[in-house]
Amino acid sequence: MRITHAAQCFILAAGCCVQAGPPAPSSTQSSNQSSTPSSNQATTTVAPAVPTRNPAKNTVEIASSPDAKTTFSTRVNLVVVPVVVRDRKGRAIGNLTKEDFQLLDKGKLQSISRFSVEKAGEKAASEAAQIEASAEEAAGSAAIPTRFVAYLFDDLHIDNGDLAQVRAATIKHLTETLQPTDRAAIYTTSGIGNLDFTDDRGKMSEALNRIASRSRLSGATDCPPMSFYEADLIANRNDADALSVATNDALICASLLDLQVASRSATANPPEATPQDMQSATSLAQGAASRAVAIGEAEIQLTLSSLTDVVRRMTSTPGQRSVVLVSPGFQITLNYRQQEMELMDRAIRAKVTISSLDARGLYALDTEVSQNVPQNSNQTKKSMYAHLTMLADSDVLAEVSEGTGGTFFHDSNDYREGLRLTAAAPEFIYLLGFSPQNLKYDGSFHNVKVVLKPKDLDMQARRGYYAPKHAVNEAEQAKQEIREAIFSREEVQEFPIALQTQFFKPTADTARLSVLAHIDMKNLKFQKVEGRDTDTLTIVSGLFDRNGNLLTSIQKTVEMRLKEETFDARLAAGLNVKTSFDVQPGKYVLRVVVRDSEGEMMSARNGIVDIP
Repeated sequence: MRITHAAQCFILAAGCCVQAGPPAPSSTQSSNQSSTPSSNQATTTVAPAVPTRNPAKNTVEIASSPDAKTTFSTRVNLVVVPVVVRDRKGRAIGNLTKEDFQLLDKGKLQSISRFSVEKAGEKAASEAAQIEASAEEAAGSAAIPTRFVAYLFDDLHIDNGDLAQVRAATIKHLTETLQPTDRAAIYTTSGIGNLDFTDDRGKMSEALNRIASRSRLSGATDCPPMSFYEADLIANRNDADALSVATNDALICASLLDLQVASRSATANPPEATPQDMQSATSLAQGAASRAVAIGEAEIQLTLSSLTDVVRRMTSTPGQRSVVLVSPGFQITLNYRQQEMELMDRAIRAKVTISSLDARGLYALDTEVSQNVPQNSNQTKKSMYAHLTMLADSDVLAEVSEGTGGTFFHDSNDYREGLRLTAAAPEFIYLLGFSPQNLKYDGSFHNVKVVLKPKDLDMQARRGYYAPKHAVNEAEQAKQEIREAIFSREEVQEFPIALQTQFFKPTADTARLSVLAHIDMKNLKFQKVEGRDTDTLTIVSGLFDRNGNLLTSIQKTVEMRLKEETFDARLAAGLNVKTSFDVQPGKYVLRVVVRDSEGEMMSARNGIVDIP
């Protein structure tokens, strides 16, 4: 849909409008310059649609708050569990109902209070692209993005060999698959060389080529060589067997014992080692474990923080939002489990899917040990630890993917196919919401199990959550619902609203954009308080640039205390809310969300504004 500089339109749906009234005043000569607004200033006015004879009564019956920058809360008590269901051939299933699912929290059956199906994949993207294509054909200008994919490279854990292969595949993937309505970003867990969302393939390739392995944890350079998995067992879990294995390794690397004898030894204290040697070796093992844990946990903290930052950045982009984590995997210790769950909570609330691509590709772990080696020898135990390390590293990639409705691609060297699958969100994601029964605000972990009644289908779902440490009020939950709606592209009409836009250009480089929202109040629910019908509306208007960045958003609260004698007339006429933005010429996406307090209903509308 195009709104010209000499016309005003009612926005009925994305990509269509009808002429309404006489043309708006024409501005001076239009400029072809396209840039972001030079000012975030905006004004909002509220007016009843039916004039009355006594202005004082308007003030009493309908009171609006001053304009305010939009602020949102992100803490809610409702637990949302994303579920992806596929048939035996891997095809997504989207026709299940709430009755097909059961939810258990710590083994106790829960009531599913919220149920929805998000059409988040290729079909939704195709439909959105068709709408935008129609609008673009009419407007004759650059496409508005509907899909955002952030590629997060775990340069803190990946090695240069794996990085070279997956980087080359990513460059080809972006070159071949990026559509006009797509925007991609390149991020790293170290934070070095980040590239924000763009459609410039050249910049993407340059950013990818700058990525390098930056891990500081290299067990081969320490004595004894120590993986983070073994270090965690020794330093955090006081595992005597792990310490014994590391001590025997220290005897070797410190030249205190013969390599072949020690590796095949079945005893904790080989006879060749003196007590003094054992004490020295134990100290070396404990020191190496402490250093490995310090480095490893610092990298965990940075990795989770980087992933959280990317999800937070995604919440300010409209449309389909996906994160592709390219990583060889990493272990998360108990100290960081809650941070991991909070990350998934944030992604679920923002409707951001996190998919993972295992950068190790297809790998085989040699766990064979000679029959002449005792089963409890160092060599056998170290082989076991190496295997458990691989599993722990993969597990976190699976957790964040399953927990947010994403895809985990692993055990394959076909990186291009992996990138295709992980960049595309599942076609259908079921969102099961429940309010835990008798929830204690103690921060404890709750295992969640989803039971699917149809037995011939495969399913992936979130594994659990941490209880909050304090209760959440209704106002915070309302803010969160509005926040989710403002960054969505889904149109919601729980009560009718219509948008009318008009702009005026005082100069070639400046413009004043006015947005009038007409709210039909017939379906709103009012509460009787002191003889008046009361309800409160929260109206948020957001303006996005062509790359999906939120430029500014304004919130207005309208408190209605309607008298009986004017109630029917005001209800029939509805309410008009006007918002004005100071902008520069360019193309923008407009998003208006209205929520009422009594009925907890919401409506949201989209529009494309093109100011020449």
